[in-house]
Amino acid sequence: MKTIRNWQFKQQNNNEVILSCDDKHTLHLFVLENHLIRVLFQRHNTLRLDRTWMVAPDGNDVPWEGRDRMSLEGFTLPTFELYENQDTLCVETEQLRLTVHQPLWMEWEHKVNGEWKPLTKDRKTGAYQLGVSEPGIAHFMNRGDNELYYGLGEKTGNLNREGRRFEMRNLDAMGYDASKTDPLYKHVPFYITKTTSDESGASFGVFYDNLASCWFDLGNELDNYHIKYRSYRAEDGDLDLYFMYGESIKNVTQQFVRLTGGTAFGPKWSLGYSGSTMQYTDAPNSQELLEGFVDQCAEHGIPCDSFQLSSGYTSIGDKRYVFNWNYEKVPNPNAMSDHFHAHGLKLAANIKPCLLHDHPRFDEVKEKGLFIKDSEYDLPENSVFWDADGSHLDFTNPETIKWWQDNVKEQLLEKGIDSTWNDNNEYEIWDKSARCFGFGKEIPVGLIRPLQPLLMMRASYEAQTEFAPELRPYLISRSGCPGMNRYVQTWSGDNRTNWTSLKYNIKMGLGMSLSGLYNLGHDVGGFSGDKPDPELFARWVQNGVMHPRFTIHSWNDDGSVNEPWMHPTVTPIIRDAMKIRYQLLPYIYDSLYQAHTHDEPMLRPTFLDHEHDENTFIENDDYLLGKDLLVASVVEEGQRERDIYLPNNEDGWYDFYTGQWYSAGNTISVAAPLERIPLLARAGSVIPTSARIANANAQKDDRRGLNIYPLQGVGQTQCSIFDDDGESNGYLAGNHITLNIEMVCDNNIITLNITRTGDFLPAYDTLTLNLPNSEKRQLIVNGNTYQNGDAFPLSAAK
Repeated sequence: MKTIRNWQFKQQNNNEVILSCDDKHTLHLFVLENHLIRVLFQRHNTLRLDRTWMVAPDGNDVPWEGRDRMSLEGFTLPTFELYENQDTLCVETEQLRLTVHQPLWMEWEHKVNGEWKPLTKDRKTGAYQLGVSEPGIAHFMNRGDNELYYGLGEKTGNLNREGRRFEMRNLDAMGYDASKTDPLYKHVPFYITKTTSDESGASFGVFYDNLASCWFDLGNELDNYHIKYRSYRAEDGDLDLYFMYGESIKNVTQQFVRLTGGTAFGPKWSLGYSGSTMQYTDAPNSQELLEGFVDQCAEHGIPCDSFQLSSGYTSIGDKRYVFNWNYEKVPNPNAMSDHFHAHGLKLAANIKPCLLHDHPRFDEVKEKGLFIKDSEYDLPENSVFWDADGSHLDFTNPETIKWWQDNVKEQLLEKGIDSTWNDNNEYEIWDKSARCFGFGKEIPVGLIRPLQPLLMMRASYEAQTEFAPELRPYLISRSGCPGMNRYVQTWSGDNRTNWTSLKYNIKMGLGMSLSGLYNLGHDVGGFSGDKPDPELFARWVQNGVMHPRFTIHSWNDDGSVNEPWMHPTVTPIIRDAMKIRYQLLPYIYDSLYQAHTHDEPMLRPTFLDHEHDENTFIENDDYLLGKDLLVASVVEEGQRERDIYLPNNEDGWYDFYTGQWYSAGNTISVAAPLERIPLLARAGSVIPTSARIANANAQKDDRRGLNIYPLQGVGQTQCSIFDDDGESNGYLAGNHITLNIEMVCDNNIITLNITRTGDFLPAYDTLTLNLPNSEKRQLIVNGNTYQNGDAFPLSAAK
């Protein structure tokens, strides 16, 4: 690759500034928002790929064929200042200033109290590089001593990525080491930089809109000929970056999730416990075992909302064949679905985008031309898939999309399946020049590999929506890229059963959340390897119930199954952890709604709401679920006491179980018996709870509570709590209930003012008011006095 050195101003077209570089390339600067500027290079004045699928800034989805890469639709396009000096060009918004230097490098500043302060800058020696005779791009930036790096999706190791090198190349990394394996399943070329020496607390994010395989080096590489730097390199594609400034890390994360289309609002049942295992659908009596799972949940008192069918239901021998029911294993899929539905459980079915060459329908699909094509011959590409040869479906072909959607409806939805589990969709095609239809404009697969799973999940999403337009669809996908947040819930892939996975999956989940993938979880108990022993399993479930996605899934080496009752000695512990999950389901559901409507992360590192507290940036195993619950998972074998640092929110924290109040900014030691996970609630919060320890059913959810955690001194807080029928789009037309709660505290009285909006009439007509047992102040709600445990009528909330 060759460094771009000299530039010359050409023209300004409204919010686009155009420079000529080295008399053969074009540099475009787009002023999109006061906090967002885009930098795009056209190598030899052309684009390698003239479309994007990841960027959807206006909340609407992009066209199937992609969004014009040069489009500025969906941005506010603010006014800005542009001025040129002898060797510099400055672009200045109300918040952000970009200076282009000669020879080419850029620096970024942000405004603090009316003054411009340094934010970051490129490496002066070779900041931007483009391939000469071959594809390839690179961008080099300075690396400061006081910088923290977060994001890049589901990466292993510490949450702070500083000092490491990462690759984006989607792989089926079954049994990965959660502390170090790389690469993994997803392609997320976005990260956030926090400068701890910046008194303003400013952060910024850089997103490279490129689907080609790439590498990020955040301090692993050193070169004596350059000052300390960090780099982005890609083997193909366009050098197209979005630079977003934020007053906080959370602000940057929110900007990124908005840029990529927001978060899907799935049904409430998608947040309940979902069972799954490879063994059930691999067994010859699959339907019997699956239906037996429902009965065992009832027998053991385990609440459950759904079950995920692993791909064995499609098997012929030991191979998997998508959309092919094995009727020897599952003689009557409709009857099986009816059995689950009769007990209030939904079903999700595993589907894969690759057809083995002996698939019963391979020739049909080949004849229709629905596969990605070989780079040289007019044949389907050939890839290794599930220990055999197969060919991948091409979702850039409208005919493939239609075939897929027809089969989702006919083979799954019409048989009573409620949801699609889009799996094994990494598209590990070694022939990088294999040809994709590209909606009529051919594209090599190496340029768009992560796009294929994105379009696959969209095809499934739209099939479900067309089949049941009155319901909000729920989907799962393992692989993907930014934009997948518009469609699916995801997880950290096929983890290994050990304490290391339990510990580092937490960090992986927080990294995904900071990268705009809010609705996530892990395979609780571990997917591959030895089955978990009783202690590990109990601790994993306790952690799992505190994630948006809660699924116990396994493929244990000894053929055993990870089930809530697998170890009788800890089954009561598992049951109690799941009871807490269902008690908190109204709170978790409200958190999903906040993610959907206000781009609020569901899983939050402790620093996300407490950046002023430098102690929260120290690597730890704690996190927040929503804004108000501090989760302190036990991730060490034999640990029965847990040190917890309480982020300095000034108001303090309450023990969720005992109601004891602790002052903030301190480290406390709490008991961590095997029977429970340490959990604390933020003082000043109001957390909704349910008394229904069973599957999510709005018609039967007739008892609700409010856990009130008052401020210890004088002050006030506000919150809102959302609820609806849990599955329809009626909330968009006012069919919801939103409680707006103002809490005012002084030394003698706790006052709540509760108002409501929306037309939804829930099954519950009162709210049980719960205070910590040690609280002796008078409680007044909407002008009336209440005692701890009293019921507040919803009719009193006007």
